[in-house]
This record gives sequence, structure tokens and C-alpha cells, in this order.
Amino acid sequence: MNRIILQIFAVGFCFAVGHALQCYKCSLGFWNVCITSKTTCESGEQCFSGIGTAAGFVNISMKGCLKLAECNTTKDVTFPGSDPNSTSVYSMTKTCCNTELCNTAPGLPGSSGLSLTLATVTALFVANVLV
Repeated sequence: MNRIILQIFAVGFCFAVGHALQCYKCSLGFWNVCITSKTTCESGEQCFSGIGTAAGFVNISMKGCLKLAECNTTKDVTFPGSDPNSTSVYSMTKTCCNTELCNTAPGLPGSSGLSLTLATVTALFVANVLV
């Protein structure tokens, strides 16, 4: 009996060691809307949630995997405009976490906010039809 328990533990340990971290991914979101998918991080990466401001007033967000050295930092990003002397800048703070799908904030966690809205509208419609 102990041998069977040990074998189950060994197989489970192999799966745990070989399992990579999964995170939500959103390339760019505006205000509180960030449409996400799931992604698998590579070795040396953690999940991150980024929140920032573009043009001084537009709230932007990002999610995904990030190298450990870039975690928990604020970075100003500059893009050259049409005039070489002008630039547009956004600032983003990226905060990391290291558990499965832990980067739900900021913005909508995955598309669950949209799914919840759709479910609510559908439930109200069905209730009106049945009553």
C-alpha cells in the first residue's frame, strides 16, 4: 500500500515540476477594459499586471508574463512622433505575482466581466419570457 502511495506522489511531483505558470495576457487595454487570453510563461518569468497613463489622461493596462528582473518597476516609454523633437509618452507600473492566473487586476479579470454581463442580460430576458 505504501508503495502505491509513493508512486502516486512521484507521478504528481513530476507533473508539478514540469508545469509552467499560466497567466492572463492582454497586449493593451484602455480604462477598465482589457480583453484577455491565457498564456504560459517561460522559465524565469512571472505573471504581471501593468497599469499606467498615456497622454496624461488615458488609463491603460497590460497583462502577461515578465522576466523577474523587470518585475515591480515603473517605466516611461517614449515613441518618436512625426516631428523629431516631439514624443508621446506613457508610464506603466508592472507588478508581478507567481501563482496560477494571479494577474487578474487591474481591469476585467479575463473576459469574465463581459461574460457576467452577458449572463445577467440573458437571465433577465429568460425571466421576462417565462413570466
